[in-house]
Amino acid sequence: MASSLIHKSTYEADNPLESSLIEAFRLLEPELRPPFPLTIRTEPEYFNLNRAILYGILSETHLVKVHLKHLHGIVTDGYCFFTNLVCKVVDELYSKLVENVKVQLLYVSLELVDVSAVGVDSLLVALLRQIRGGDLGESNLWLCSEMVNLLWGKWECLVEEQPMIISSALYVFLRVLSDHCRVCLNSKLKVLKQKEIEFCIRVFKDQFHLCLKIGRDLIRVLQDLVHVPEFHDLWKDLLSRSSDACQLYRSRTCSRYFLLRITPEMETHLRFLLTQVKLGSQTRYQIWFGRKFLNGPEKETVVIDIVRFICCAHHPSNDILLSNVIPRWIIVGWLLKCCTKNHIEANAKLALFYDWLFFEENVDNIMNIEPAILLMVNSVPKYIHMTHNLLEFLFLLVDHYDIDRKDLILKGVSSALDVLKRKGVIQSFDVLTCCDMLSPFLKERLVKMLSWKNVSGFNHLQPVFLA
Repeated sequence: MASSLIHKSTYEADNPLESSLIEAFRLLEPELRPPFPLTIRTEPEYFNLNRAILYGILSETHLVKVHLKHLHGIVTDGYCFFTNLVCKVVDELYSKLVENVKVQLLYVSLELVDVSAVGVDSLLVALLRQIRGGDLGESNLWLCSEMVNLLWGKWECLVEEQPMIISSALYVFLRVLSDHCRVCLNSKLKVLKQKEIEFCIRVFKDQFHLCLKIGRDLIRVLQDLVHVPEFHDLWKDLLSRSSDACQLYRSRTCSRYFLLRITPEMETHLRFLLTQVKLGSQTRYQIWFGRKFLNGPEKETVVIDIVRFICCAHHPSNDILLSNVIPRWIIVGWLLKCCTKNHIEANAKLALFYDWLFFEENVDNIMNIEPAILLMVNSVPKYIHMTHNLLEFLFLLVDHYDIDRKDLILKGVSSALDVLKRKGVIQSFDVLTCCDMLSPFLKERLVKMLSWKNVSGFNHLQPVFLA
């Protein structure tokens, strides 16, 4: 009798993907035992056999080598369909999988790396996305350990054939280490943390050009680890090399890196929230989302990654922008309010403003900086403390984020303000500069910032109210 691959309650409907694998296995089970038939199969028959073999690998641990031998013998497409099938299992079922099935899933993934299967890069990315931020549970730490072991064991192969997997894994483990280095260590976590550190350091020392592929967010995630001795000197060395630092600052990070820190399940719910939920109806969805993904002492750290995802990886269409669907800035504001720890709130604000600091119109996307300005403007006057805190934080970044490159940051923020006004994201800065509820100091700083590059449409402002 075919056993279930996933945990499910008695009232839960059958999962279509799992059902398709079980059905194929039941239909073809007699053909999955040696000697294997040598018949030439049609495409639908070939696909169904792939499903049956995958189910056998995941559920029959004692026959896994037999099933893999069968797979190698029948494959005609470079493992493309089989690898895509495994990817679907990871994306759609991983969080529900029975523990021994997860073990088999990692085993077959390693086998697909060994044979350089078509699409194995997507499979490894799918597995990296299942490493959940802020989750110190045994299952999540096990996946971290297995992925580090895989990357170490297949280092030469991946560097040569799938170099972008190395840079993707570096980004993931730099973020994961910020969680692992903030907690009291038990022996297992201590060993895992050291393996993660050694992997990241090896990438920096042996494949620095792959580090540069990440872009400016490499510095953002690395700075959260400056208190770790192994990264302290590396951080100082990176910033001391002016050309490398400037190159990174001026390189916009591709949105695929932000997707790495959001599980597919979380992405689905976020995109639903940002495309289907009407303004005014969002509270119950936010409560549900918070309970599912943010409910836990360490899970708050994922807020940083969600803010970065919303700003840089979810750009609503014009139809959505013109509709009454809840806008991104409202969700960002809610996420900031969810932060109960100062360092997480600060990092979430940094994630919100990061592209402002190095903004160049010919490189960056205005949609990356839109949520922050709309949150500040639309928080006046009801949530003036939000506007005040964000403006204050922005000016702190300008003054102190990188003192050696303060002019670059000043130029970036000024360019961001200029483009936001010129492109019509906001009609005027008067709502901020003429707001009696904001401190004179913040208004003066804003006026100077706008005047620094003579932001379009701002010549009429006279800061006489600052006296």
